[in-house]
Amino acid sequence: MSYLVLARKYRPTTFSEVVGQDHVTRTLANAFVSGRVHHAFLFCGPRGCGKTSVARIVGKALNCLVSTDGAPCGTCEACVSIQNGSAPDYQEMDGASNRGIDAIRELTEAVRYQPAMLKKKVYVIDEVHMLTTEAFNALLKTLEEPPPHVTFVLATTEPHKLPNTILSRCQRYDFKLVPTSRLAQHLTSIFKKEELGIDAGAIGLLVRESGGSVRARCPIRSSRTSVTPRSPSNTSRKSSASRIAR
Repeated sequence: MSYLVLARKYRPTTFSEVVGQDHVTRTLANAFVSGRVHHAFLFCGPRGCGKTSVARIVGKALNCLVSTDGAPCGTCEACVSIQNGSAPDYQEMDGASNRGIDAIRELTEAVRYQPAMLKKKVYVIDEVHMLTTEAFNALLKTLEEPPPHVTFVLATTEPHKLPNTILSRCQRYDFKLVPTSRLAQHLTSIFKKEELGIDAGAIGLLVRESGGSVRARCPIRSSRTSVTPRSPSNTSRKSSASRIAR
């Protein structure tokens, strides 16, 4: 079995698994329960705080074949296909590499067609602030009045660079850096799942190095746990932990 980096292995798959963004996930979950889900979302905040992960959860919640309470089941065909990237109707695009008007014209043309497999088409545009002025203008009308089978999720680290015309047409959610105590708690639980011993000082060091980013602490942790090969013996685990602390 191939190795899966920890950032992907422990990526949240439901609203309840998202770390440190309760103000966002609670509001979104309530919207799904009440059936008042907006057609365009704007997720703003620092890198590595869960914007695209939550966008994927929104895509699953919109298309889940089982859920009745707004929480995606994670096991139906729709949820699985979105999670593994095989769903043709769920698309994530990078605004930095698809920033021109031609890419947005292709997108606005594609939204007119009905979904091929899912109930709704979901388009996630990451780093949307990188789009050109012409691309924003091409997106504007579709974003304002998309077909009923389409939902947009825009994600950015620099919302101040977005035109007011785009901001006014989206439901905005501001993500924040995860508090130290919450990140330490999450980190401790993952070390436990990985069957690695670690002391509180080492966890504090990893949390400080991450700068409040959940994703940033995963490469840090991966590099630390690779220092000493994992052994089933407690001695080896303690040795690994002491190396992490140093």
